[in-house]
Amino acid sequence: MPTLKELLDTTTAMHRHLCPRQVLGVRMGLYAGELLGLTVPQQDKRLYTIMETDGCAADGVAVAVNCWVGRRTMRVEDFGKAAATFVDTQTGQALRIVPRPTVRQTARAYAPTAADKWDA
Repeated sequence: MPTLKELLDTTTAMHRHLCPRQVLGVRMGLYAGELLGLTVPQQDKRLYTIMETDGCAADGVAVAVNCWVGRRTMRVEDFGKAAATFVDTQTGQALRIVPRPTVRQTARAYAPTAADKWDA
């Protein structure tokens, strides 16, 4: 299983930069794999993801779990929410992951020397 850094490097290469939503997406994908008891990134099409936002967060999730729109393992329903539902197609178990409302304050406290909340 790739490390967090390796996954972030992969999504950075796709975007030519790293932004907070990419980090969020990768972490959401890793957490989904942990909660569902699945190895991610998946090597088959067992995991299906419904993203509630497009852009950088979706790419972070895609890299972390190996679900892609083009492979029909990810659907994007852009409701403007930083949330994703992950479905184990073998067991039918599903979960929705959304960041806590205080995530930005937590990030700022974690990185108090960051230039701004975006960098934190």
